[in-house]
Amino acid sequence: MTAKKHAVWVMIGGESYTVRSDLTPEYTREVAAYVDQALKKVLSQGPLVETHKAAILAALDITNELFQAKQTEREGAARLAAVTDNLANMLPPAKRKALTAG
Repeated sequence: MTAKKHAVWVMIGGESYTVRSDLTPEYTREVAAYVDQALKKVLSQGPLVETHKAAILAALDITNELFQAKQTEREGAARLAAVTDNLANMLPPAKRKALTAG
């Protein structure tokens, strides 16, 4: 069974769009508002000839944020794994074997 599609009206860059998605309308509006803010940020940095170029730059900014967040997540997971290994090494040998077996 597939999730119900919602049709949500949003404004991005002064243009209205109807977005059909299985995500909640509130979430869709939040995502659209984020994109709109990213576009406004790019447009406020100086005159661009065409709005679609500003949209591409905004997409690059958002993608950069995503990549940085993923890198931070990987680094956090690696630190957590190292702490877990250190803690496991503090356990008596019998307990360590039980941990790795289970």
